[in-house]
Amino acid sequence: MRDRDEFDAWFRLLETPGLGREGARRLLASFGAAREVLQAPRSAWQQVVGPALADALAQEPETLAERLQAAHAWLDAGSDRQVVCLGDDDYPALLLQTADPPLLLYAQGNLALLNRRSLAIVGSRNASAQGVDNARNFAAHLSRQGWAIVSGLAFGIDGAAHEGGLQGPGSTVAVVGTGLDRVYPARHRTLAHRIAADGLLLSEYAPGTPPLPQNFPQRNRIIAGLARGTLVVEAALQSGSLITARLAAESGREVFAVPGSIHSPLSRGCHALIRQGAKLVEGAEDILEELQGPAARAAAPAPATPEPAAGKDPVLQALGHDPVTLDALCARTGWSAQELSARLLELELEDQVARLPGGLYQRRGHA
Repeated sequence: MRDRDEFDAWFRLLETPGLGREGARRLLASFGAAREVLQAPRSAWQQVVGPALADALAQEPETLAERLQAAHAWLDAGSDRQVVCLGDDDYPALLLQTADPPLLLYAQGNLALLNRRSLAIVGSRNASAQGVDNARNFAAHLSRQGWAIVSGLAFGIDGAAHEGGLQGPGSTVAVVGTGLDRVYPARHRTLAHRIAADGLLLSEYAPGTPPLPQNFPQRNRIIAGLARGTLVVEAALQSGSLITARLAAESGREVFAVPGSIHSPLSRGCHALIRQGAKLVEGAEDILEELQGPAARAAAPAPATPEPAAGKDPVLQALGHDPVTLDALCARTGWSAQELSARLLELELEDQVARLPGGLYQRRGHA
């Protein structure tokens, strides 16, 4: 959107308390552009949205001027900052096919990524070391094939997915639940700056919007709607990632899930999805084959980092794939605790083993 007056009209419409996306959509359908909505008389608004919302639209919000000034300041701070509204040529085509597409999107970075073939990768914020590895490696493999990786910039699986996406030409799109003048969580500030430089940051919330809890489930519909499919790497049964997967399925998109240990709570959400019809995946080729056809498996290169050869190391072989205690490893290998601790430290430094809370150890495989 290049016209500043048109943006101001959109902002005024969307910032009207109580109107919401549905009310704004009905007004736009009746009157056309946002400026035409605001130029219509109150009586005409009342016929579309009722007297209460018509009154709300007639009364300018107290903080409108301040919030609009913040939005202008953000837009003017760099040529990579843009606003895309429903009907613009740059508006993502896949998002238009969803039940509740956002009316306006703030974007910072490479806007072309909005219409690149993409896959969403989501999962637990409290991910295991193996889950983080899987997300990063799935994302890197797919990005090298030209797929953009869409996620939500949260801790755990999201952050790893973005890091992997940045490793290939497909790059990554981060859909956030705040204004783009803020980074949440703050510890992802460096990652967010990398995404703004080499990928795309995206939000339907105006600059200045804080990390309100209700915004994050809402942004999940955008993550699912932008992508041809959604991969859930790790998720508990009550995870928000399952909301994203459900929204993807409701939009007719593919849903994929990585299986895990039957003893891990972080595997239960993925196992539930698989029982409901999600495709079980063991490698990125499984996703490419589903989305691109069987020829993609033959054409896809091997992952950049091979899985450690467990059969050549007795400790890796004894670890298996589930988290395990030092005492259990002693029983499996016959080694002393001192010998095992020394070898486990070496494997940690080689990035083949992760030390988990509670004195547990786990192999780090590669997707």
